[in-house]
Amino acid sequence: MQLSAESEAVVRATADLVAEHSEEITRAFYPAMFAAHPELLDVFNRANQAVGEQPKALAASVVAFAVQLIDPDAPDFTPVLRRIAHKHVSLGIKGRDYLVVAKHLLDAVATVLGEAVTPQVRAAWDEVYWLFACSLIAEEARLYALAGTDPEQPWRPYRVVERFEESDDAFSLVLAPVGGAVPSHHTGQYVAIAVDLPGGARQPRQYTISSGPRGDSVRVTVKRVRGVRGAPDGQVSNWLYDNAKPGTTLDVSQPAGDVVLDDADTPLVLVSAGIGITPVAAILEDLSRRQPHRTVRLFHADRTHDTHALYAALRRQVLAMEDTRAQNWYEHGADDAPTLHPARSGYMDLTDVELPDDATVFMCGPLPFMQAMRATLIQRGIPAERIHYEVFGPDLWTHNLTAAA
Repeated sequence: MQLSAESEAVVRATADLVAEHSEEITRAFYPAMFAAHPELLDVFNRANQAVGEQPKALAASVVAFAVQLIDPDAPDFTPVLRRIAHKHVSLGIKGRDYLVVAKHLLDAVATVLGEAVTPQVRAAWDEVYWLFACSLIAEEARLYALAGTDPEQPWRPYRVVERFEESDDAFSLVLAPVGGAVPSHHTGQYVAIAVDLPGGARQPRQYTISSGPRGDSVRVTVKRVRGVRGAPDGQVSNWLYDNAKPGTTLDVSQPAGDVVLDDADTPLVLVSAGIGITPVAAILEDLSRRQPHRTVRLFHADRTHDTHALYAALRRQVLAMEDTRAQNWYEHGADDAPTLHPARSGYMDLTDVELPDDATVFMCGPLPFMQAMRATLIQRGIPAERIHYEVFGPDLWTHNLTAAA
């Protein structure tokens, strides 16, 4: 994967300019594309568009990809590309969608940068885009094929067979496919659920499979999103809260996601906050069946014990394992929380907890939380390459690290 010599020279000369205006470019791109192709509003998360997260994620990804093409010392973009491809197959993105994106993204570059975009500059960045797009198209085709999914029909009907209230705002749905078996999946993956909202809009959202592989069903755990500081309530989570009952049929994607449990026997450290407990719950359920001897340390932060989703199941799994210990932090009511090990008050602090030697870390929670925990873990000697994370929504990890540098 290499730029032509002519394009490489142009990209080197203009990369800083494009990076400086990248968010402005993507903010111009999305409205123009949606105006010309309103059907794509049913594919993209409108909430992420409204708060600007999706434009930031796209901008950071395209710039990082371009930098890798012109700088041999730049970080390997392959893990980011793989993660984007998994997100795309969960949303049913098709190869032809990249044609639409190409036109409107390059038009947005020209709109924002004006006379700086000569025919040669546009051609060079068009080449960057298609190297980026073709890499994604190939990886997505591979993922569709491995799952036996027809990209023209990416959604499969699942029926809600059970529902459990986990807290005031969190609930679990046990879903069984209508006809056929559950597709094979790896512990830690997620599915997208698409719902038809009042008013005619259709919206997908991704939810971690919060159970280990079961064969006949999957469990997802959903937190009802309540709007704060003027933001609206979450459309899909509230629709599911009100309507997803036993017997309801939902459109569900193939399982996707690249942050998954391996088959090694090395110690694990699981770090989560809030609804980020869902992949942790899946990992512990799987391990309690297959590797009950494996060393695991579970660290979780929540507002209160009552908002700690899946606690009862996690307690059972911790007790079923030979060398698993859990420590929770609660912002309120820690002293009275009926937990296995006394809970700590306030925010999570990993500076003094026991960390097994040679541990692999999985994290899930808000980005600022994960970045703070990662910094502490690295200071305590865990190599960065052994710290893995899952992000709900657009992946702004790289963007935020760059902004903080």
